[in-house]
Amino acid sequence: MIPSVKVITETNFPALKLVKRGKVRDIYDVGEHLLIVATDRLSAFDVVMPQGIPYKGKVLTQISNFWFEHTRNVIANHIVATDVKDFPSSCAPYAEDLRGRSMLVKKTNPLGVECIVRGYLSGSGWAEYQKSRTVCKIPLPAGLVESSRLPKPIFTPSTKAELGTHDENISFEEMSRVEGEEISRKVRDVSIEIFSRASHIAEAKGIIIADTKMEFGRYNGELVLIDELLTPDSSRFWPAALYAPGKPQDSFDKQFVRDYLTSIKFNKQPPGPVMPEEIIRRTSELYREALRRLTGKEIE
Repeated sequence: MIPSVKVITETNFPALKLVKRGKVRDIYDVGEHLLIVATDRLSAFDVVMPQGIPYKGKVLTQISNFWFEHTRNVIANHIVATDVKDFPSSCAPYAEDLRGRSMLVKKTNPLGVECIVRGYLSGSGWAEYQKSRTVCKIPLPAGLVESSRLPKPIFTPSTKAELGTHDENISFEEMSRVEGEEISRKVRDVSIEIFSRASHIAEAKGIIIADTKMEFGRYNGELVLIDELLTPDSSRFWPAALYAPGKPQDSFDKQFVRDYLTSIKFNKQPPGPVMPEEIIRRTSELYREALRRLTGKEIE
């Protein structure tokens, strides 16, 4: 059975100003800062599924908080507060829904690209490698197989897709033309450093981070890390004990849902299909297991 817990697929806080509903997060303007609320919505192939995943928003928020804390000495981030009692008084009526799944953040000017770091050959990278021995046009050695560990992590930026559309990979040179070469180099170097540090921490806890997606913004002229960080939504998490190159890997992330959608030949266009209860239950378990392994904590 699916856990008997309140599943939040959409927030409605009349006293707060809604700015945007993303694939997973609802964002409110609360004056000096923004309030980001991670719902239990699940997006796969850039399509939001009709059912929520129990605990998912809380897992995403609490894993992000864990990584933001562990990377503060690499680069500043947008976090102002994560405890509801430290939020503006206007949030108080909604404290129960906000607890554990929300963060108060600085208002930044986001960069127009998503910053992807890949440490293993999987997904679209594996598909491209089979055709051209490259990933995002970056040459790689011959003889790699699906899920191979790359000689070193590679930085492969992409465009930011609007809801219902797909991200598109771009080269570092294309990113530099859009964002400027200096900031692009800094973003690339910081992204790879964060990925490398996080991979070391995660592997000690039995999780391989195959790849991840980060976002950056400018705040008072400085580059800061924003959005979510190294979660099962923005990354591929594999159980290290089961890792076996040459095939797809078991996963702690939403790849479980992607595999199900592939099995039913989902056309990757809205609306998403209604998923079986077992898929929802198992996905919820995987998200919670990722939190437990990384942080040693249960859902708050």
